[in-house]
Formats: sequence, C-alpha cells, structure tokens
Amino acid sequence: MSTLRALARAQAVASGRAQPVATVRHLHLSDRPLVLVPLALAGEANAPLAAMVGAAPDEARLLVVPQPRNRDQRFAFAAELAGVVLPYLDEFRDLTEAVPVDRGRDVRHRYVDAPQLLVPNPAGITFLRLFGRSTRFRRTDGDYPVHQSVPLLGRWLTFFAERAEQPGSSALLALTDALTLHWATGQSVVEDLHLPAVLGWLDPPAGLTGAEAAARAEDPARCPPAGPATDPDFDNRRLAPAIEAYTRAGDDPAARAAAYDELAGLLRDQLAPTWELMWRGVGLLRTLPAGARVTGRWAGDRDAFTAHAEHVDAGGGPQPRRDGAVAAALRLQRLERASTAWAVQRAYDDPLVMAEHRLSGEAFVGEVTLADPARVDDSGKRPVLRPRIQVVTTEPVPMPVGATLYSPARSGQKAKIVFVTPGGDGKTEVVLELSGGMGRGLTAPPGSVPEVGERICLTSLSDGFLPGGAFPAPEETPWTHGGPPGTAAAPQDPAPAEDWS
Repeated sequence: MSTLRALARAQAVASGRAQPVATVRHLHLSDRPLVLVPLALAGEANAPLAAMVGAAPDEARLLVVPQPRNRDQRFAFAAELAGVVLPYLDEFRDLTEAVPVDRGRDVRHRYVDAPQLLVPNPAGITFLRLFGRSTRFRRTDGDYPVHQSVPLLGRWLTFFAERAEQPGSSALLALTDALTLHWATGQSVVEDLHLPAVLGWLDPPAGLTGAEAAARAEDPARCPPAGPATDPDFDNRRLAPAIEAYTRAGDDPAARAAAYDELAGLLRDQLAPTWELMWRGVGLLRTLPAGARVTGRWAGDRDAFTAHAEHVDAGGGPQPRRDGAVAAALRLQRLERASTAWAVQRAYDDPLVMAEHRLSGEAFVGEVTLADPARVDDSGKRPVLRPRIQVVTTEPVPMPVGATLYSPARSGQKAKIVFVTPGGDGKTEVVLELSGGMGRGLTAPPGSVPEVGERICLTSLSDGFLPGGAFPAPEETPWTHGGPPGTAAAPQDPAPAEDWS
C-alpha cells in the first residue's frame, strides 16, 4: 500500500466516508455491460446454484439449479446461461472498422465495440474461470452429450477470465476492484472484497457514517453476501430444506412446481440486493470522466475480442488446459509488459496517481524559469533542433545527470538532464535538453517547447513502446522445457457423477 493510499484510508476513517484516490476513471465502462451475479452451492466444487444476469437494471433474469448435485441440471443451467450470454456477445459483431498496420501499408479489421462483463468481486471471476474450464471441453454428441451452446459458452467464459488477468483490461471487471481502484475506504483490503461494505463507505445512507453503513452491511439479513458464496445460516435453515423439498416432490408436477417456485423465491431474495448494488456502483463509476488512455486500452480489448471471435468462427479448438513452455513464457511476458504500461498510463492520466511516484522519487514538478526553444546542436553530421529549458523545483531530484525524463503533457518528447544544481531555500535547478515531439525542422512548433512560467511534471516513467522478447517456435521447445508439444488426445467427457438427490 502506497503512502498516499494509507493516508486516504486514515482520512476515510476520520471523515466517515471513502476518499478519492483518482481524479479520472481508469477503466472503460460499456454503455450496455452484462452484469452477472453468480451463486455456488457450498461444499461442492464450483457447482452453480443460481445466477442473476442482464444488461440493464430492469432486465434481470434469474437462472436456478434446483439440485446443483445433479449433472444434467448443472448443464441445463449452462445452456440457459449461454442463451443469455451468447446473444449478448453477438450484439457487438455487426460493425467493424479498418485499422492501419505496417505504417499504413496495410489494414486489418476489428469490431468497433466489444462486450463487457461485470461481477461483484474477484471470487465471481474465479467462478467464471472454473465454470468455463468445466464446460469448454464437453461433447455435444456421443456419451453424456450437452447442448451445443455449452462448450461455446465455456470458451467465451475462459476468454473473459484470461482477459481479467491482463492489467488494464476492462473486458471482465470485479466491481469491488473497480471501485477501490478509485476510492479508498476506511476498512481493510479483505473487507474491501465485500461489495455492500464498499458501497457503504462510498455512499452511506443519510445519517450514517461509512463505518456504520459497512457494519450494517455485514448483517446477512440486511445485505446477503454478494456471491458466489452464500451465508452458512441461510444454507442450513432455508436453502437445504428448500432443495430437499424439491427433491421429495419427485415426479409430481404440482408439488415440483411449488417447490421450485419457493426455491427460486429464496434465491431471488439473495441475489436482488446485490443486483441493485451492482448498478449503483456502476453509476458511481460513471461520475468520473474517463482517462485519456482508457480508449487505447479498450482498443486492445476489442482486438482480443475480434481475434477470439475469428478463431471460433474458423473452427479453432478450445483453449488448452495448460500452456506449453513457449506459450507460458509469452503469456508471462505479455502480462509483465501490460502491468508496466498500466502503471505508467495511470500516472500519466491522473495527477493523484503521479503524486505517489513523486513521493517515491520517480517524478518531480517544477516551474520553467529559462527556455531556449531555438537552440540547435550542430556537433554531429547535420544540425538538429535541441532546445534547452531550466526547471526549478522544491522536490527532490534523485535522477543522475544524463538520465532521460518524460512529461505526461508531451509524452512523445524526451528530456535529458544536463545539469542539476542545488540552490537556496530548498530549491533545485535542473537544466534539460529536449528531443522529439517537435517535428523534423529546425524550428519548434508553438507549444512543443515548455514556455517560461509553465509548471510541468517530469518523470522517469516511460509510456513508450516495449519490445517483446525472442522465443523459439513451439515445435523447437528445448528438452529442458518439456520438449516439442505432443499431439494429446482430446479430453473425454467423464461419466456423470452420482446423483445425490
């Protein structure tokens, strides 16, 4: 936890309300996100119990598994969920746009928009990842077939779960993470995983402090858990008897329908409060303007959505259970580069985030006191424009002479430190030589060189391109890393588990 976030938490406790730690929204929010609130049966390995899903507050659809231990009912639930998710995905596959590549010598096409899934908390993402893994390899023919939409749903859920691992991606978001990225509450990180408590700090009811609202949210009678786990007391006193009543109904249509309605009513009461909180949290996020670089990261999500849709349309296979050596190395490198870019872009977009780097000595803010925008360096083979500026700052400047700095206001420009001179009254004079971002001529365009009196931020954080590493082709994987990948047989659908009903 950074110093500023720790301070914000302390201020939240003192003021009784969550404190902002961002001035802009660092995540993309779709105009029509698909909200999914899952519940799982306690004591079972990711056995779905119910879900409330929809793309608008008044479009909630309740899906129920009356007997989660029954394999047929679980996959019937998967087919119902596919009937909601897959048409939603198809809504974004109508329009494409041309994107120039290879410096404009060629173009590629991608969808102009992409779907977005929202779940209450990180456990919801884990549920979708495991549910996708359990469905994407199922067969639609032969022994124990499932509906043809089930394996396709599993592949798409796996895609979204993998995108959720990508720092800065907005394809699949846990709302608790999205909210606490922009506000600091007065509770612990573990308590921030509880959506009702987080919203209690952000938007407490009239007459209550954030701490009081969060304490009330811990009462499952007032605020049921946001899933996928359920309250143990609810499980023992109400859920278990309702499932047992449905099982005892047997083949009696009237008794079975009555038991199903009672169970569905119980589960709706558990899910409806979280459903309302989800849309309330989305409304809070919409109050923040989007950061300047959010659009670029969302373009990456649209690229990934387009690529996966084309892979599915072409008859490509499902995602493997485990990555090979080269694929795992490529994934790790991609995530590391995305993590670095995510941290830098947030700092460039948001002065509050940049303030954390100023405290750590990675950035400083100062005023331009001298500027020579017409300076030309003719020491090389040809003269080049190299303006110099002097910046005076009261902040520490730990960067050495010769270090390259960047300004968020002029991200295409580099500033090399020429001199660092400590002055009086705790001030430091820094002379910098500028390059880039000024065209190819010997005269700097207006505004490309900071003017005297301008207050600028300079940082060692770079938003530039990060080149990828060189990896062997999968068929050339060395024996030390498992050797070339073999042609493993397709996973078989296991026999159904015993029906415990």
